Amino acid sequence: MVKLNVASTELDEAASVRVRHVTKRFDSPDGGITPGALALDDVSLSVGAGELVSIVGPSGCGKSTLLRMIAGLHGPTTGEVSVGAEPITEPSAERGLVFQDPNLFPWLTVRRNIEAGLVARGVLREKRAEVDEFMRLVGLEAFANSFPHHLSGGMAQRISLARALINHPKVLLLDEPLGALDAFTRMRMQDEVLRLWRAHGTTMLFVTHDIDEAIYMSDRIVIMTQRPGKIEQIIPVQLERPRDRSSEDFLHLRGEILETLHFAGQPMAGNKS
Repeated sequence: MVKLNVASTELDEAASVRVRHVTKRFDSPDGGITPGALALDDVSLSVGAGELVSIVGPSGCGKSTLLRMIAGLHGPTTGEVSVGAEPITEPSAERGLVFQDPNLFPWLTVRRNIEAGLVARGVLREKRAEVDEFMRLVGLEAFANSFPHHLSGGMAQRISLARALINHPKVLLLDEPLGALDAFTRMRMQDEVLRLWRAHGTTMLFVTHDIDEAIYMSDRIVIMTQRPGKIEQIIPVQLERPRDRSSEDFLHLRGEILETLHFAGQPMAGNKS
């Protein structure tokens, strides 16, 4: 049976994301004599509070650029990006960003890595009890005093997720966070991300090159064209959770997305996970 998975309307609308007619052109290497590279062209997207939305498309189409603008690391050349009613002008702890590389501090223990954001914000003393809570949440309480080089890739990525979530962001941005993991660890981590999403109701935008991953995890899938990136289509994933990767509905949707990606500019892998 196919059922529409709708984000809860009870969640805080301040966690909604709006991208309005955004174009992004990077500075030219010759100081402006020639136009810089056009990364995104008139992109508009609305993400409801509590939604999990994946973004897929050919390499270099601007997926990561879009996430970085929502994070506040880049500004749009034209257009507006906002969370709730507030335009984004700079980075904020209310918007967490997790990369493919966990970017852990190798000289800090698991506990200290998770605490890092709280230390930077000057709120460690009042939030210290939450560190234990989040270590339990990601299953790493037994490794609190271990260093990153003693951990697997999946464990390191769980630290990165906990470090982002402990700030209680309204929006969590995930830029291919599972791309470097082996297939079995990747599937386990997909379930881990979904569990954290359900537990916290955080709005999530998830960049991936894996179509199966996008279908398995998302409420909606945004398909982008080749550079300069535009939104080709937004496909709702109307499959009951937990999802069965071998079901007829799953495979039918997979074929539909692969066909759309082909016309958008480039076929993509659909069987990595």
